[in-house]
Amino acid sequence: MEPVPAAIIVNRRKFIQQSVVLGAGSTLLPQCGVQGQQQIPGSIVGANSKAGHLLTNQALANTPATQHLQTDTLIIGGGVSGLSAARWLHKHGYTNFLLAELDNQTGGNAASGQNVLTAYPWGAHYIPLPNNDLTAYLQFLQECGVITGYENNLPLINEFYLCFEPQERLYINGHWQDGLIPHFGNSPDEDKQAKQFFALIDTFKTAIGKDGKAAFAIPASTSSTDSRFTSLDAISMQQWMHQNNFTAAPLHWYINYCCRDDFGTDYSKTSAWAGIHYFASRKGKAANAPSQAVITWPQGNAFLASALKKDIEPNILTNTAALSVQQQGQWVTVKTIDTITQKISSIQCRQCIIATPQFVAVRLLADEQRKKMVAAHCQYYPWMVANIYTKKLTERKGAALSWDNVLYNGRGLGYIESTHQQVKQPGQHNVLTYYLPLTHASAKQERQKAYKNTHADWVTLLQNDLQIPHPDFNQQAIQADIWVWGHGMISPAPGYIHGNIRQQLQQPINNRVFFAHSDLAGISIFEEAFYQGINAAQQIIQSV
Repeated sequence: MEPVPAAIIVNRRKFIQQSVVLGAGSTLLPQCGVQGQQQIPGSIVGANSKAGHLLTNQALANTPATQHLQTDTLIIGGGVSGLSAARWLHKHGYTNFLLAELDNQTGGNAASGQNVLTAYPWGAHYIPLPNNDLTAYLQFLQECGVITGYENNLPLINEFYLCFEPQERLYINGHWQDGLIPHFGNSPDEDKQAKQFFALIDTFKTAIGKDGKAAFAIPASTSSTDSRFTSLDAISMQQWMHQNNFTAAPLHWYINYCCRDDFGTDYSKTSAWAGIHYFASRKGKAANAPSQAVITWPQGNAFLASALKKDIEPNILTNTAALSVQQQGQWVTVKTIDTITQKISSIQCRQCIIATPQFVAVRLLADEQRKKMVAAHCQYYPWMVANIYTKKLTERKGAALSWDNVLYNGRGLGYIESTHQQVKQPGQHNVLTYYLPLTHASAKQERQKAYKNTHADWVTLLQNDLQIPHPDFNQQAIQADIWVWGHGMISPAPGYIHGNIRQQLQQPINNRVFFAHSDLAGISIFEEAFYQGINAAQQIIQSV
């Protein structure tokens, strides 16, 4: 997590520019006049909450089907876990399956968009270096060209996909500093506490429990169950900070920022085990990159989602929302609706994988006991993501424009420069992807407020935040499109990961209905969703 020493930074963009023949420059969007306050055009483009809310319509669930299909396995949900399950079945010779996705494209929160300047993410946008013991994950990354080979038993990461320098900066005290850990303007004691914190994290990285397992591992279910570590799940990350005499305001800001970024909730509501896992579980090493390196694409993790579906596209039913799941003897009957034609279908299958968040699964199953468990223990805060097309913005003093640009005490998490991975830079225009988890009130209150916001409301928020580091933002912004995720990732509240609720929710129903989603891990990262899909698919393979 600490900044990479300058001596080992590799300017990958220059390296690649010298290694390939560059094509013609990108075609730019038309120039736009000066934009004033409240006048930045654009629209609210997602997510497809209207289609998602179809499953709350009891009348539709009771409507007779006009089409009847049959398959061995039906996967409900085309996010990363659903795609991973489908890929695993296909790789092992199980090809009689269908995958139902309510949207017009698969990928879940790895959605992306594109304009004439660049592709850009609407959600998850990078992966850290992979841990070296994740065999199936490493094989997948090699299949899709992220890993190009091995040197001294360490993976070689495709230079096109390693994040170009400069990687990250923080706007603090009127100055852009290198790296996201606050240090510009810190007191000696504040710097000392930051060093002590990361020294303690290093001990957690190498800690082994009494059961011989790593204290913090990926997937989370492979971590040690030693109570010395699992007891950390009983308190919040904020409480743990105070218990360990970390009082420095910049360090508290940074830890809270990390929890908001990775879990979509404040550190006061995040399990200390999960907060430490964020830092201590990442142990990947590569032959051609430092451990802090990240892997990214202009379209974000949509690159990986596309690779997952490469061999299974004929099995995918898009614009298909599941309405109900019922077990009838040796069959599972799933009623679906075509979100375009409103046609109701019935799909009979021998096994069903529900690869959706649990708040969706409980509605499909109409299980009141499960519904109460999920309502009491599973929280999903909403997010707003904006993609902003701009002319070049005026920069404050300090570090240069980076891939990740964060504002100390900003309203949001800052923005990604979506053109950063382009070998040939686009000139006088840019696309910035801005992220904002909505965490001030309860998840339900934030969701209700988010759905009521107009495009102008969101634009005002963007203006108020981004004109602080970029004084001409209002004049240079050309277009701002908004995506509201009504339910973001699972928030690992204290007690969720090492309590018994998560374990109960994971259990298959009569060896017919299986579950796969990162919320069952309590930690919403790509690897967790990837392995959740594999685990569900493997359960089906073993049951046949």
